Amino acid sequence: MELFESAWQVVSALIVFSVGLFLVYPLSKYFVIGNKIGFFIYIYHTFFCMVYLSFVLNYGGDALQYYRHSQNILPDFRPGTPAILYLVNVVNALDLSIVGVFLCFNIFGFIGLIAFYSALITVTKHSSRNLRYLALAMVFLPSVSFWSSGLGKDAISFMATGLALYAALNFNKRIVLMMVAVALMLFVRPHIAGTMVIAIIASIVFKKDLTLMARTLVGAIGLVTAVVMIPFALNYAGVEEDASNLGRYIEKRQGYNQKGGGGVDISSMSLPMQMFTYLVRPLPFEARSIPQLLASLDNILILYLLFVGMRTRLKVKNLQLTGNRVFMWWYVGISWVILSMTTANLGISVRQKWMFTPILIFLLISIIAAAQEKKRINKY
Repeated sequence: MELFESAWQVVSALIVFSVGLFLVYPLSKYFVIGNKIGFFIYIYHTFFCMVYLSFVLNYGGDALQYYRHSQNILPDFRPGTPAILYLVNVVNALDLSIVGVFLCFNIFGFIGLIAFYSALITVTKHSSRNLRYLALAMVFLPSVSFWSSGLGKDAISFMATGLALYAALNFNKRIVLMMVAVALMLFVRPHIAGTMVIAIIASIVFKKDLTLMARTLVGAIGLVTAVVMIPFALNYAGVEEDASNLGRYIEKRQGYNQKGGGGVDISSMSLPMQMFTYLVRPLPFEARSIPQLLASLDNILILYLLFVGMRTRLKVKNLQLTGNRVFMWWYVGISWVILSMTTANLGISVRQKWMFTPILIFLLISIIAAAQEKKRINKY
């Protein structure tokens, strides 16, 4: 495939890149981060966008199919792949090259990344230098920018996750932003949007200052929402009409993509082992290629953070934690369980786990930060 078919496509790609560059200032101001770091994150993310494009052109991938099929007769609109095809079709009204389209999706991922960064610096601004460096390292993990920078569902789902995390830090004042995050996730992955809605409802029901009547009302609304959304999400995922075939569906999903370097049999694993496998494998000794090795190095950092964060939570009591924690833990927990039970291929888990892992990383780092703050206060 040719990168550019006309002079306009070269110019338009530069225009799209410039639009993203222009957005750095207002977005940095909105998310309360410095302009310089915002600019650096954008350039860094764009670099991985070009790496992703090069990878796809050499080895193939869904992105090429999205670009090609968007120029043909489109299927009936629905969330997921058809929604991406419609979006690319709209963008292609400007006659963009595949480079230009990738750069458009790069902006989506960039928004999610600076929202993630903003959340982390919010909870680590009074923390030790080492913890701040660790938080920064999590933002610049290669896997994060690689999978969130290309044409496809991952860029939009990552943006939705970043916005949801940022909104959860001040839920009452950012409820509109949370609804935007749900809508974006619904656009590409409705089953994960369903977990967002369930987590939002749970966070409201379990609010300490809520009256019994209010809890009952919210619970009833949540039940109605679940009745509407669950069949829709099951249908999207490929489960026939109702949940009666869910067990068979899970077994079927666990058998997918067993061939090749990324395949691993999870059907016989316990749920905790499935969750561990989904989150932090492949490990370095399991890597069979350069991409897998890079992903494994990311996983080592996540594993370290998971160990330190959980150990700190068990040792230190009465921590002052910020944000809507109920929403975060419910969303992470449900998403983690569902995805780990239905994914057998490590190549898929490496990219899809970023729909919830940024929030898990935030939760763990915020625990360590709160413990450091408590220790600092107790010294005086």
